Amino acid sequence: MTDDPPEHDAHPDAVAEPPVASSSAGTAAKDVPAPARRLRELLALAAVIFGFDLLTKVLAVHYIDPADPVSIVGDTVTLTLVRNPGAAFSMATGMTWLLTLVAVAVVVGVIRIGRTLRSGWWALGLGLVLGGALGNLVDRIFRSPGPLQGHVVDFVSVGWWPVFNVADSAIVCGAILLVALTVFGVEPDGSRKTGSSDSSRKEAHK
Repeated sequence: MTDDPPEHDAHPDAVAEPPVASSSAGTAAKDVPAPARRLRELLALAAVIFGFDLLTKVLAVHYIDPADPVSIVGDTVTLTLVRNPGAAFSMATGMTWLLTLVAVAVVVGVIRIGRTLRSGWWALGLGLVLGGALGNLVDRIFRSPGPLQGHVVDFVSVGWWPVFNVADSAIVCGAILLVALTVFGVEPDGSRKTGSSDSSRKEAHK
């Protein structure tokens, strides 16, 4: 009778150990390749954005007459071919060469951050920014009037908003997402500032 309880207590412990070990092993297996996986996702999204931007610009140059915009929704939404020497939405038109260098720096910075990335949301935001930056960077390098001074092809006109392209949209959407993630405390490694601060406070009270 005295031997039964120890045997009964030992049995559940023995059964419980493998799931804990397997779950921790599974978690470790998922954690190890996370940065590489997120970087692949980031680069894949950037490639899709870049390819779509390049394709739409080629079609716009080929089919849209700058003097004859294509109406989509009356005069509110049109396809209007514009050569833009400035930044997104025709800003800083007199600083083309500087904008080119900034685009190069953005591309390098995004790739460096992506190598240690663990958050899927950050991968999404950075992928949008990288794809858009590459799309406009190619225009600035290869289009006239020359390297580092090439004019970006814009073709989407919506109301009073400046004419833009797919790359501009991707950059703006990605930037908004990254700002939102920062505001809500979501770190590139997937952690949250608020959660870590709350846990530290609880530990301090203990």
